[in-house]
Amino acid sequence: MRTVREDLQATLDARRDLGPEYEVALVESFADRLEATIAARVQAELHRQGPYPGRTRRTGPPLVSLALGSMGLGIPLTAIATVNAGPLGLVVTWIAIAVINVAAAMAYIRRP
Repeated sequence: MRTVREDLQATLDARRDLGPEYEVALVESFADRLEATIAARVQAELHRQGPYPGRTRRTGPPLVSLALGSMGLGIPLTAIATVNAGPLGLVVTWIAIAVINVAAAMAYIRRP
């Protein structure tokens, strides 16, 4: 396969031999070959790089398990805190659970 430089030189040589009346056809033919070469190079580079390296969708819902675990632990913690510290213990317990869940969600979102 000829390189782009060789192809351009062949087009210029053909124009010199055929004259200016064939210039439009020669330029269009060269442009078509150049577009095909560029497209082939782009496809080869994309194939070499593999899948899009941008942000990928994460598999599995780790935040769902954290939320369910928080609810599961929250019920007995609520009972313990309410019995031992009253309504203040209840509020402190659920604020702590909420802070842990928000911090985990923020860390998950920031992770690449």
